[in-house]
Amino acid sequence: MEFLVSIKITPPKGEEESTAKLYVAEGIRAKELADQGIIRRLWRVPGQKANWGLWNAEDATALHQAISSLPLFPYMEVKVHPLAEHPSDPAK
Repeated sequence: MEFLVSIKITPPKGEEESTAKLYVAEGIRAKELADQGIIRRLWRVPGQKANWGLWNAEDATALHQAISSLPLFPYMEVKVHPLAEHPSDPAK
């Protein structure tokens, strides 16, 4: 099942050194999720610590497990939009 996911990150103030380590760990975990086919695409929102992504998971519970496995999860505002096939999709 595909999901369009919006993530906005608000890192804690005054903890730049530990936050920098979290961003490194975040990149490693995101690559693992991409290698597993869970994160399909990511787009940065210019000028913000935010992104939109196309995610693939068995169901909403599996998606939540994947997103919550990200090291920056405690600092994320996440919005999830489940996607369904459209009969007029030009890719079909």
